[in-house]
Order: sequence, then C-alpha cells, then structure tokens
Amino acid sequence: MRTLQDLGLSEKIPVCVLGATGSVGQRFVSLLAEHPWFDIHALMASDRSAGKSYAEATTWVQSAPLPDSLAAMVVQRCEPREDCPLAFSSLDSSVAGGIESSFAEAGSLVVSNAKNHRMDADVPLIVPEVNPAHLELATRQQHRGTIITNPNCSTIGVVLALKPLFDAFGIEAVSVVTLQAVSGAGLPGVSSLQILGNVLPYIDGEEDKLETESCKILGELTGGSIDFASFKVSAACNRVAVIDGHTFCVSVQLTKEATRDDLLSAWDSFRGEPQELELPSAPTKPVQYLTERVAPQARLHRDLGRGMAVCATARFLTSSSWPCRTTLCGAPPGAQCWPPSSPSRTGSYRRLHADMPPRPPDVAVPASFA
Repeated sequence: MRTLQDLGLSEKIPVCVLGATGSVGQRFVSLLAEHPWFDIHALMASDRSAGKSYAEATTWVQSAPLPDSLAAMVVQRCEPREDCPLAFSSLDSSVAGGIESSFAEAGSLVVSNAKNHRMDADVPLIVPEVNPAHLELATRQQHRGTIITNPNCSTIGVVLALKPLFDAFGIEAVSVVTLQAVSGAGLPGVSSLQILGNVLPYIDGEEDKLETESCKILGELTGGSIDFASFKVSAACNRVAVIDGHTFCVSVQLTKEATRDDLLSAWDSFRGEPQELELPSAPTKPVQYLTERVAPQARLHRDLGRGMAVCATARFLTSSSWPCRTTLCGAPPGAQCWPPSSPSRTGSYRRLHADMPPRPPDVAVPASFA
C-alpha cells in the first residue's frame, strides 16, 4: 500500500464533506475517518444543521460507531474554505449543482456523488478501475478548481462487471433489472408502510441514469471529449425490502463468441489502476469468482474484499444470442469514496449465469421481464 511519503507528502490531505449529515455523507465520514491519506477538517450541511455539533445534527445510521474525534465537531454551512482543497460532496441534487460549482470556482477539487454534473461534457464520470483516462476531461474545465463525479450506485455495479467483457469480447446490448435496497433512498427514505412485504416497481430517475451513464463511462476519450459506447442499455429499477445491498439482473449480448472459461478468465485477470498503484482502499482482486450456485447474497458477501470487491458466479447456456445473464448484488449509494489520487469504492457483487431468449437490443425491457 502506498503511503503519504510515497506521494511526497508529510501530512494528511485536509478535506471537507458536503452534506455530511445524510446517509451518504455519513458513509463518506465513516470511510474518511480511517483513511491513511486524508484528514477531515470540516463537516458541512444545510443552514438547519450549521452551528450544531455533528453528533447533534446527524441521525447516525452507519454500522460503525460515529468517530469520537468528529462527534463534537461543529457543522458548518457549505461555503468554500482555503484550508480544505479537497471536498467530497454527498449533497442532494436539489442543491448540489450550484454549491459544487461555487467550490470549484473557489479553487477546490470537488469529488461529487450527486447527479448534477455527471453528464457535463467536461466533467469526468469515473469508476477508478474502469475509465481513469477520462480524468483528462477535467483539464478543460474553466473553474480554478475541478469537479469530478462518480456514477449512480447501480451504474457502478454494472459497468465494473461489464468492463472486462467489453474489452475482451465487445458488447452489443445490455438489459438490466435492479432490486435496490432501502438504504439507497437515503434518510428518511421509503416509509415502512410502503416497503415492508412489498416491491416498489419504479425508482424515479434510476433507469435513465443506468442507460446513459454506463455508455459515457465505457466510452472512449477522443479529441478531448467522450465518444459514448454505442451499445444499447435497457433498465428497469425496483425498490425492495432489503436494508443494504442492491441486486442487479443483467443480460449481455456480446459481439464476439465466448465460452464460460473465456468469461471467467476475463474477470480473473482484470486489474485497474487502483491495483497497479496499490492504493489504500483498492481490493487486490476487483472481481472474485464464487462457485456457489446461490451466491452472491448481499448479506453474506457485501463485505468481501473489505467491501470493495466484485463477486461473481456463472453458468451459461449456448442456445441463445445472449450468452451472458448476470445477477449482481452491490453496494448502497455513498459507499464509494475516492479522490483521483486514491480511487476506491465499495464494490458490487454479482452472479453471471445463463442465457435469456434473444430480443432486439433497442426494445425496452417489458414489465413481465421485471
């Protein structure tokens, strides 16, 4: 693992967390509090929370205890600070756009979990193992600082599993059905009367994010802009009565023929820059193959690789033009925590198995398929 000394630094990098009181902000705080490279200098939130201690302002819902070193820290308004050159944003999209831009204009490097700037032409949308070369886009921004975004949580899970297959065999079409945990709805989230014993068959905005973000991330940086991947993505998103851990059912139509062993080899050999750079939160092996037919399960497998690995099982049929059907189970929103110099994320867990009947790739998933 690389140390601060390897980076030529003698002290931890001071950071602030925007939207620190929400569930995603709390995940940032929990991860950053133990990170060997970063030191939390400021916790920022709405005017309603500003002026209170962090313990008073937040309803802590993380499994790890609220760090004692941060409990008494006074929450501040979301205003740029010269002593915090790096800002992690977990702000709600209703306010994130303007606040993040103000931090970038003041010279901060903003790493955002919000959707507002993800599709901006000059803003990198990064999954560290998948598309680190897209960071070059940031040099075209007109701010004194920089905005870098990570994708929707479901997108992260899907593209991380697809990347080795995309590189080795090409992809013609992807069909995704999600079963997303209630943690993804944040605080206060979905009411118990709505979700207990139930499935909510629609999550506002999720399907569009999966269908567009995936193609930007797997696109090619050409001439200072992203040439989006040309394959079609069809998504249907559902909220289910699971506390933590999203599940994704993904069918993939490959460009080239591939055997079961070919696909397993692609996953097994897959490494990204976080592994090459030996970054603190990076799993040694980002894709882990499990042999159990009933794996992966969110409750059992979400913490493999310290919560940063992709777990897969697989079985394949040969009678279909869709040679890879994938069931994935992944991290909740806000589990990702990475600056450009230290990519990491709580990973996704997936099961790649058999075929589905062929259908035109540009046709949306029917309700019966969901």
